Amino acid sequence: MDTQSIYSLSVLSASRDPEIEPRSEYQAKLKEFILAFQIDGSYIYRDQIRENVLVKRYFCDVDVAHLISYSEELAHKLTTEPANIIPLFEAALKQCTQRIVYPQQPKILNELPHHQLLLHSSISLLSIRDLNATNVSHLVRIPGIVIGASVLSSKATVVSIECRNCGHKDRVTVDGGISGVTLPRVCGRTKELNDDPANKCPLDPYFVLHEKSQFIDQQIIKLQEAPDAVPVGELPRHIVVSADRYLTNRVVPGSRCTVMGVFSIYQAQKSGGKKDSAVAIRNPYLRAVGITTDIDQTMKGVQTYTEEEILQFEEMSRLPDLYDRFARCIAPSIYGNPDIKKAIACLLMGGSKKVLPDGMKLRGDINVLLLGDPGTAKSQLLKFTEKVSPIAIYTSGKGSSAAGLTASVQRDTQTREFYLEGGAMVLADGGVVCIDEFDKMRDEDRVAIHEAMEQQTISIAKAGITTILNARTSVLAAANPIFGRYDDLKSPGENIDFQTTILSRFDMIFIVRDDHDRARDEKLAKHVISINMGNAGSAEEQVEAEFSVDLMKRYISYCKSRCAPRLSPAATEKLSSHFVSIRNRVAQSEKAANVRSSIPITVRQLEAIIRITESLAKLTLSPVADETHVDEAIRLFLASTMDAVAQGEGAATGGIGGGVGGNRELMEEVGKVEEELRKRLPIGWSTSLGTLRREFVTGRGYSEAALARALHVLQRRETVRLRNGGAQVYRSGV
Repeated sequence: MDTQSIYSLSVLSASRDPEIEPRSEYQAKLKEFILAFQIDGSYIYRDQIRENVLVKRYFCDVDVAHLISYSEELAHKLTTEPANIIPLFEAALKQCTQRIVYPQQPKILNELPHHQLLLHSSISLLSIRDLNATNVSHLVRIPGIVIGASVLSSKATVVSIECRNCGHKDRVTVDGGISGVTLPRVCGRTKELNDDPANKCPLDPYFVLHEKSQFIDQQIIKLQEAPDAVPVGELPRHIVVSADRYLTNRVVPGSRCTVMGVFSIYQAQKSGGKKDSAVAIRNPYLRAVGITTDIDQTMKGVQTYTEEEILQFEEMSRLPDLYDRFARCIAPSIYGNPDIKKAIACLLMGGSKKVLPDGMKLRGDINVLLLGDPGTAKSQLLKFTEKVSPIAIYTSGKGSSAAGLTASVQRDTQTREFYLEGGAMVLADGGVVCIDEFDKMRDEDRVAIHEAMEQQTISIAKAGITTILNARTSVLAAANPIFGRYDDLKSPGENIDFQTTILSRFDMIFIVRDDHDRARDEKLAKHVISINMGNAGSAEEQVEAEFSVDLMKRYISYCKSRCAPRLSPAATEKLSSHFVSIRNRVAQSEKAANVRSSIPITVRQLEAIIRITESLAKLTLSPVADETHVDEAIRLFLASTMDAVAQGEGAATGGIGGGVGGNRELMEEVGKVEEELRKRLPIGWSTSLGTLRREFVTGRGYSEAALARALHVLQRRETVRLRNGGAQVYRSGV
């Protein structure tokens, strides 16, 4: 499309040159295709042109499959020589418009604006890294994800020029795409008067009359390979796409789409405005002739699943123990953690998104936080989730900035314009973001995802760009407590280094403990050794993954596209009464302990239980969530978030309300004993344990448990050391 050449047309009969079929014949055939093609008695393209022209939209969207069924030769010519055929097709469209819409006005043909041909097809996809020199000037179809879209610019199609010296006017047509146009160096009038050197105009006499030129909209889109299609260890490749007229403003950063276009080349310019010294080297780009976003395909839905698959999924949904089986298939090589695996199954399914009559949106995505000791396979669970989710991005907290998670503002090298590039949350729109090492993130970066987790949008106001991007993602985060390990004698608030604002946005919070239990340790050791030896795991935990990862991935996307459950009246009643009782229990425990709970139980948590209920119903493809789903959702919520609330308060006796006072008092007493010990023992001094016991227990009335615990804590912090088998206490540090 970037070759500038003059076409000649034979005025005599075509038999003179039988090898080259004249362009007029191709144009006539294309016109005939538009006018004559019909399916089941309806003229598709006639109707489409009439509808579009009447609302002043001069384009026609043609399916290449229809052209193939009409004339294979034409279709072959279109795919191999699109630069020649597409202008003919657009001229034919213009003639068809005059014939269909204005049959009584033959002269209107010259007044009609240029028409645009849009193409869509089901030919095989070609990845960006497979594009090579053999594809240049051919029609290709490329899938990808949009990472940047420039602002609209006006590109001239016809440039009106005038000579500075003699006022001679001329018009130069410009080809489509990115490449520019070169103005003639010699005045046209000088060529005519080449015999009279006195009236000769100087070189480069022309300047552009912008108000008399013709322009069209153009947008430059940056298309990158989808993250799941990039081979391990490779950087994702990207290609520049030039879209014009009716193809502009079709996509935003983060949308997954398939672009059909002509693979073309252009000469890049250096930043100084000079062209590269290498004359014959060109940069590739794609001139779009059709853009379809993947949302369109999922909405149609029919062509994405075969009949056999749909039958298989329907049978799967009717299995009585599908929920347990599905949870067992999540990371089957990891020992135990059944509740966490069930929570991840719910997260992958998600609840039902709701749009209220006033336009307010309630999210359907479930967020889960795994907080716990090192070595409890948190990262492995995240990695598996990334593999099994249809759309997923894995990132680590320390390597993620606020801009990397949300969106960054970049400057275009050519136009110097600012444009947006979507970050991880935008690119994973409609999927899952797995954030590891969540606690290692800087606070200002963590605040950036507050809005994305609840409102499901990302608002940007940078460098003069004010916009809102969609980020409809579930967040699965893994974090360690403040001290690296969970400290039993401290409350959840002292163990968890997160603000209440972010904790309330997580639907389920799991505290994963690495408890020392001999029987469990033996089983775990057998399981790990068995896996390392190449077996499936220990006998109790041996799970043959009944569903393969690919089947799970397809089933999840099928459920998400086909099912949006609602609560039954009995389930709503049960939920509301249970939420009130949970709030009541938390309020009583807060009153007894005289301190606010660090993990809040708010209305968001009621919505969380609703979402979990809906996701459980979605897993079995049932349109209504009943009481059994509610019971399981409440059990999961109690096992996760409510268990986390209860950790520091009722740890001694197990209940939320029971034992709160005693445990809290013991912790306060330990704190006082620590302070007194520091005052009593200067650095470098030592004393016997018996003396300390006499002073603190007998003299000052502290309990022996508090003294032993205080010494244990100080020993762990390397403030004191025990010598002579524990009889001597030595103060070694601050």
